[in-house]
Amino acid sequence: MSTQTELGVDRMVFRKTNKKTGRYGVVSPGNSSMQHLSYGRIILNPSRSSESFFTENQETGLICLSGEADVNVDGHQATLAQYDAIYIPRDSAVQVMSYASADLAEFSAEVANRYPVQTVRFSQISRDPGLKFSTGTTGCRRNLHMLLAKNVEAGRLIAGFTDSEPGNWTSWPPHEHAAMLEEIYVYFNMPYPAFGIQLVYQNTEYPELATVVREGDAVLLPSGFHPNVAIPGHSICFLWAMAAHREVEDRQFGVVTVQQGFEQGPSGLEAGRKK
Repeated sequence: MSTQTELGVDRMVFRKTNKKTGRYGVVSPGNSSMQHLSYGRIILNPSRSSESFFTENQETGLICLSGEADVNVDGHQATLAQYDAIYIPRDSAVQVMSYASADLAEFSAEVANRYPVQTVRFSQISRDPGLKFSTGTTGCRRNLHMLLAKNVEAGRLIAGFTDSEPGNWTSWPPHEHAAMLEEIYVYFNMPYPAFGIQLVYQNTEYPELATVVREGDAVLLPSGFHPNVAIPGHSICFLWAMAAHREVEDRQFGVVTVQQGFEQGPSGLEAGRKK
């Protein structure tokens, strides 16, 4: 497998981002190709049961991937179970605690304005066909779960996750949205030996990135078409988080450009758009 340096895409792939305990940053505009978006992890267990931080000028989204965590935002209390999420405003004091264990993905982006704290229950998302829906045809069937999207008031952040049918493609037909949004994929719930292949390209003859992805890997998508595919017998599952270039104005899910030659049908993302 070629390395990212050989492919000329330095700072686009971050491996095994789920291996540390505590709160730690992985991706930021300072160490990557992102202009606004940051990604980190909060992994708690009995030896490291809590973390506290201040959001400063960053709006922040936490998504609970496993376990259960209590989150306090300036006195606002919420308990997050698997796939629950919380939107946290800028200039907020945050404490995250777990009495057993918890794994949370943390996404953030700088904003000028302060929006309200909002808790999102996966059980509610699952009953809303505009926030959880299946899409695609033979070979590209997948399920989308929109956690911090049109259901949440925010400045830049949009986040959720996708899981595919075994051996299927996602982000298909190939599309891009670089004029409005930059994006990160974070792979999870892909136990060994599962893996996938991620592509990022402007031109399919000379892809900027063609790499194997496994659980814990993060791939940055500042621009370009970005389809991926699971191996036969296994699903590909990933968090997707986007940051709008223009606060509020560009915060629109599903407004994409489909790659020429594949635009005969819909993008598959229409159900997630704002009405």
